[in-house]
Amino acid sequence: MTSVAFHTLGCKVNHYETEAIWQLFKEAGYDRGDFEKNSDVYVINTCTVTNTGDKKSRQVIRRAVRRNPDAVICVTGCYAQTSPAEIMAISGVDIVVGTQDRTKLLGLIDDFCKERQPINAVRNIMKNRIYEELDVPTFMDRTRASLKIQEGCNNFCTFCIIPWARGLMRSRDPQEVIRQAQQLVDAGYLEIVLTGIHTGGYGEDLKDYNLARLLRDLETQVKGLKRLRISSIEASQLTDEVIEVLRDSTTIVRHLHIPVQSGSDTVLKRMRRKYTMKFFAERLARLREALPQLAITSDVIVGFPGETEEEFVETYNFIRDHRFSELHVFPYSKRTGTPAARMEDQIPEDVKNERVHRLIELNNQLAKQYASTFEDEVLEVIPEEKYKLEPDSGLYEGYSDNYLKVVFPADESMVGKIVRVKVAKAGYPYNEGQFVRVVEEEPQLV
Repeated sequence: MTSVAFHTLGCKVNHYETEAIWQLFKEAGYDRGDFEKNSDVYVINTCTVTNTGDKKSRQVIRRAVRRNPDAVICVTGCYAQTSPAEIMAISGVDIVVGTQDRTKLLGLIDDFCKERQPINAVRNIMKNRIYEELDVPTFMDRTRASLKIQEGCNNFCTFCIIPWARGLMRSRDPQEVIRQAQQLVDAGYLEIVLTGIHTGGYGEDLKDYNLARLLRDLETQVKGLKRLRISSIEASQLTDEVIEVLRDSTTIVRHLHIPVQSGSDTVLKRMRRKYTMKFFAERLARLREALPQLAITSDVIVGFPGETEEEFVETYNFIRDHRFSELHVFPYSKRTGTPAARMEDQIPEDVKNERVHRLIELNNQLAKQYASTFEDEVLEVIPEEKYKLEPDSGLYEGYSDNYLKVVFPADESMVGKIVRVKVAKAGYPYNEGQFVRVVEEEPQLV
């Protein structure tokens, strides 16, 4: 029996794809080993979103080579796609595959074992118009399953390398999405997270089909699906039709992640983002009208080249006034090869850090404010694991449908089930809850 070990860097899509690559190895009779131990094959799924992503990827590759110099070292993912020559130059690397052709990996390993010559199998991603089918019937995580529905991005924001790593927008066949969703529910998952590189752009390349229709079809055709979450959606993709589907749905959760990146029109223009703050505000108003208790989380980049104090304050005020429920705050970091890295007027690190801290303080305040509106309410939570801060306390943690992290007394048998929990004390990052009851499955009418 041959063993394979994986290491994944970067985003949820990479984690999804690692699970898909593992399925290919599993079907070929491989055992899955621990990356920190000896293995016959190592697969490193790399990230290139920042220069640090590249650096970490190189460190992990070297670690695998040191661990077992005789192993077959395979490198895939975004950094492999954008810089195959850099990776091939690392001593001990045997096979490099980018963000396509992952299904050919086992064949490439056979070729390598015969020839013993390093293989660079990376092709031009920009020519690819076909979505690569990679099936994941089950995950290491027991409580929620990711379901990748699209690949690539057509936006070319000035700070982002991803279109060069992932290619242009390609949507997965709707029938395949529905088939895999049913497979995941049948495997016991109650929550599915729709994910992709530009998830909300699903359907832009399909004829007479769009994201709103996919959401409706998943809700009506997948038997037993309890929760559907969209990993991320741009404001421009929140069409009236999508908002209508969200309003009428009993399955789609009360939480959306809508990246704002900046609250200043002048900064957005330099970023080449395709919306204005007036448009963004109008979409938020429409959403809140349809779903008054909706949790809206977001990403913000602080200290983008040329960002003045006034522009930063515009961002700060927009976030405060529109009551986001949680933020991911990133100091701008130069990504070699992007237009923003070549812009003049790069912001000093100390100014960036000071602005990051101001936004994090605002985030803590807004998150507590949002959570407090649910104090004494009963929410449905899926327990995921023992409470990380006190593993022996008999407490478990999990997320409510509106993305509040709740800690409450539970036991192992409840993990992955839907549990009713009363929010006794709101807070951030944790809310304290009281167990009410496990939501039992309604018996199927025969």
